Amino acid sequence: MTYKPDELFASTAPFYARYRPGYDPAMYELLVDRFALTGTERVLDLGTGTGIIALELAAHVGQVIAIDPEPGMLVEARRLATERDIDNIDWRQGDSTTLPDMDLDPLRLVTMGAAFHWMDRDQVLRDLDALIDPEGAVVLASGGAPGDIDPPDWQAVVADVRTCYLGPERRAGAGTYSHPKERHQDVLARSAFSDIETARWDRTLVRTIDEVVGYQYSLSYSSHAQLGDTRAAFEADLRHELSAFQPDGRFAELIRTEAIIATRP
Repeated sequence: MTYKPDELFASTAPFYARYRPGYDPAMYELLVDRFALTGTERVLDLGTGTGIIALELAAHVGQVIAIDPEPGMLVEARRLATERDIDNIDWRQGDSTTLPDMDLDPLRLVTMGAAFHWMDRDQVLRDLDALIDPEGAVVLASGGAPGDIDPPDWQAVVADVRTCYLGPERRAGAGTYSHPKERHQDVLARSAFSDIETARWDRTLVRTIDEVVGYQYSLSYSSHAQLGDTRAAFEADLRHELSAFQPDGRFAELIRTEAIIATRP
C-alpha cells in the first residue's frame, strides 16, 4: 500500500518534537570520529521529521539538507532551528521518490531516522549510490528492530486502550501498516552499500503520565487524526488505566539507539 504523508503525520508534528526521546549523543560522536567530520561536509537527512537528527548533526558539518514530505513537520523543525540559532540546515519538502530531481551536490552522509521502512528501500539505495561520495555512507538510526527489546509491562496497558479505540492493527492513513519482514541489513547487503556495521546504545528513560500520553500522539497510528472525535475519551481512559497500573506515575522504559552504518566495500 502507498501511504500519503499528509494522512500519516499531519497532526503529529508538535508531539513528535516534544515527546520523541531522540538518539543517544554517542551516535553523533561515533559519526564524527568514523568519518573524520571537520565541519565542512554536506549531509542529507532523509525523512527528517522535526529534525531530530538534523538539528544535532548540524554542529558537526558544513550543511545539512533536511527533507520531509510533511509540511507541518518542516514548520516545527524550522521553529526549533530558529530557537536554537542553527542556520546551516536547508529544509526542503520532498521524499525518497523525489531525490533524483532535487539537484543535490555530492554528499558525505545520508541519515535516516526510523524512516527507511516507509520507503522502496532497494530503489532509494540505488538513487543514493549516485549521490554519496566514495568515502561516504548511509546511516540508519532507530530504536532497533521490532522485538529486539522487551517492552515494559505498562506498554500492555497502552496497547489495550489503543486497541479498544483503533482496533488491533496499526493504522496507516486509511489502511493498516505492517513492518517489513526483511531486515534493513539484508536490504543493504545487496546494495552498493554492503559493508555494514551496527552500533547500539541503551539507556533507561522514565516518563510521566503526560509524557506517555504525548508520545502516543506522536505516532502515526494513534495520532489526533487517527483518533478523531474519540481523542478525549481515549486520553481519559488511557490516563485512568495507567494511573491504576502505576500509581507513582513513573513509567520506566529501556530506550535503544541503533545505528546501522553502511559503506561501499
